[in-house]
Amino acid sequence: DDAEFPGPRRAHPDGRRAPALGYRPDAMELSLTTPALLFPAVSLLLLAYTNRFLALATLVRSLHAHYRERADPLVLKQIDNLRYRIHLIQGMQATGVSSLLVCVVCMFVLFFGKVVLGKVLFAGSLVLMIVSLGLSVREIQVSVKALDLHLLDLEERP
Repeated sequence: DDAEFPGPRRAHPDGRRAPALGYRPDAMELSLTTPALLFPAVSLLLLAYTNRFLALATLVRSLHAHYRERADPLVLKQIDNLRYRIHLIQGMQATGVSSLLVCVVCMFVLFFGKVVLGKVLFAGSLVLMIVSLGLSVREIQVSVKALDLHLLDLEERP
């Protein structure tokens, strides 16, 4: 039956139209419990992001005081690196919280039986989480650069 798989005809063993890229809209069920699975993961990520932010804020204050006492160009490089990392963490937190918010809206929409809209919102929530994790990977890379700067200080001293 052509109505079963709309789209271009492809080679299929029994002559039916195959779904595009193997996707079948009716194959994915989305209940209220599916988006709820993100809550523990997002909560732990936000806690980790907040801990990173607080640690960096303390370090910036310490380096700032150190620079006031003795103007060291290496300390300025470290502060610039930390400023960039803080902005990355801000983006990580914003996209993580947005992911959680969209996930809650998704559950609200599913509660009222709007499954298609719920699927779209859940996909959006997952995309926001991917962005948040991508920013986290970038922040880790920059963190390694910061440690290299810190170790450079030791290498330059006799």
